[in-house]
Amino acid sequence: MTKPMGSAAEPTVETPGIGDQFPELTVETSMGERSLPDDYEGSWLVLFSHPGDFTPVCTSEFVAFEQRREEFESQQAELVGLSVDRVHSHIKWTEWIDENLDVDIGFPIIADDQGSVAKRLGMLHPGAGTATVRSVFIVDPEGTVRLILTYPMEIGRNIDEILRSLRALQKSDAHGVAVPADWPNNETFSDRVLLSPPSTEADAAARKAEAEADDGTEYYDWWFVTREQ
Repeated sequence: MTKPMGSAAEPTVETPGIGDQFPELTVETSMGERSLPDDYEGSWLVLFSHPGDFTPVCTSEFVAFEQRREEFESQQAELVGLSVDRVHSHIKWTEWIDENLDVDIGFPIIADDQGSVAKRLGMLHPGAGTATVRSVFIVDPEGTVRLILTYPMEIGRNIDEILRSLRALQKSDAHGVAVPADWPNNETFSDRVLLSPPSTEADAAARKAEAEADDGTEYYDWWFVTREQ
């Protein structure tokens, strides 16, 4: 089909996925200008968007994130919020939270009133104008996207799960292992971790003997072996 004269296709913007480098962005925040991810090099970054300031679910989330901020920081992770509101709206909103809920928000909030950051990161809610969905990006110290969560506008996030995911990623990186469902509180395996399956027949054949020689390892099959942390 021939395009009408003078029309042009909109440029395609690739949103980052797991394993991609987080795009370089210069953003205005409630605490001044930030360069992402460069300003957080060497630290983990937890970036989360919310549909709008002065809304009930978002307010409850920001209070919850702030109340757990020290736990994130103990895991070498920094929090950054985002919505398509202006910076003065963020400032008035955080003042309201402090005055009415006695919680002082101690992390920056990106003011993305043009929606360019949200669009670049795929955070805009389909069919809801410029409202941002409740997205979470966990970015590692090298600037690689390691986890993406997306919640609908109606449901507040579970901060425990975000912290658990962060700790699980760090455990996996540090020891070259995987973690089971509900780790570290799995009903069957408790806080044990999983070894990666062997990649060759020879390694598979040797796995049982290797597991039996290690007191902290439990062998179920050549592809399913757990180990103490």
